[in-house]
Amino acid sequence: MKNLKYFLVIFFLPSYLSAQQCLLQSGPMVGYVDMKEALLWIQTTAEAEVQFAYWDTLHPEDIHLTEKIRTQKENAYTAKLIADQVLPGTSYQYAVFINGQKLNFGYPTTFKTQTLWQWRTDPPAFTVAIGSCAYINEPPYDRPGTPYGGEYQIFTSMHAKNPDAVLWLGDNTYLREVDWNTRTGIFHRYTHTRSLPEMQALLASRPNYAILDDHDYGSNDSDRSFVHKDITKEAFELFWGNPSFGLDGEGLTSEFQFNDITFFLLDDRTFRTPNDLKMGEKTILGEKQLEWLIDQLASSKSPFKMVAIGGQVLNTAAVYENYASHHAKERAYLLKRIEEEDIKGVIFLTGDRHHTELDKYTNKAGNVVYDLTVSPLTAGPAREVKDINQNRVKGTLVKQRNFGILTFSGPRKERTLYIEIFDVNGQRLWDFTIDSSKK
Repeated sequence: MKNLKYFLVIFFLPSYLSAQQCLLQSGPMVGYVDMKEALLWIQTTAEAEVQFAYWDTLHPEDIHLTEKIRTQKENAYTAKLIADQVLPGTSYQYAVFINGQKLNFGYPTTFKTQTLWQWRTDPPAFTVAIGSCAYINEPPYDRPGTPYGGEYQIFTSMHAKNPDAVLWLGDNTYLREVDWNTRTGIFHRYTHTRSLPEMQALLASRPNYAILDDHDYGSNDSDRSFVHKDITKEAFELFWGNPSFGLDGEGLTSEFQFNDITFFLLDDRTFRTPNDLKMGEKTILGEKQLEWLIDQLASSKSPFKMVAIGGQVLNTAAVYENYASHHAKERAYLLKRIEEEDIKGVIFLTGDRHHTELDKYTNKAGNVVYDLTVSPLTAGPAREVKDINQNRVKGTLVKQRNFGILTFSGPRKERTLYIEIFDVNGQRLWDFTIDSSKK
């Protein structure tokens, strides 16, 4: 392989700090990972040439190289490269090169491709870490008074749980007043959040997927009228590694399959009508995205259909930006269509509210629909929750920073979902089990 001798030599040179190490801004991060390829991401501090080398951990002598990319200012010095010489169900280690120099990290840089289990075995057991609302302090631009963000050790606690994937449920960064009116400000905020030291090991060693909500889209409670939504869409695409972005080029909708479970990644901002609009049809998802979701749910063979959306769906209290508060008609239509199509195993994964809870609703077809809200990661937790929510499962309300771990396991036709909620130090707060074979 071209340049292989060169790479083999520098792999085993003594490590040292170099000028190239200083060119690292954030990352590396693993984006989507499938059976035949994986996306690897990195950000530099200035224009530089970046490349990844990767190898099967059982065969370290067989080294593969991605293409080389030169990072550019107009792309926030980010780069996405594809590892396309991989096999299913295989663990890989990778190395990062900036301007030809290998970087050194104090944590593993690894990924594992998905397993080809179909027609061969039961689907593998796997875990997914989830959470929303990650506010990282930057004192010159934060609100005065007590810092709003904190307890960043939550990311090392998430890493310590060794999840197979991470799903970020919106408000993954918080644009401030100084940010949201310019491309410079938006790129700065995404860069500042992504550069948090405590976050790096989690990003570097398993696939990361994401949706957005109002704070990484624009100002608080922002909607389709936000004038710079094209820039925040660009920033989201530059900083995240989802397998796709948008429906026919609009919005940021996507989905991914992880073993036997499908995750639907919705965009609750790009098509959203203003909350205070008095006339016309009120929408969060927009007709195209809403009908796409119903089609996908109806045709899905997944035992659990995980629908990630920024705001709560099943909370019956018409408060803040819950689906029931300003868009009750569309909420009723969505739940009615799930009922009419006899769709089983729907679980909404939501954030936004700065508290955690599990909501449960049984429709007239006898199928249970769940809404798991997990929030916040590092933003300020809710001081009190006064919602009169008829669907909340008793004992699941959490009013402190937290994250969730979803464990999917069991035989193909008897899959179970085990939900665990942890505090910032990784101590379990509550757990709950859902059996796919039961209504």
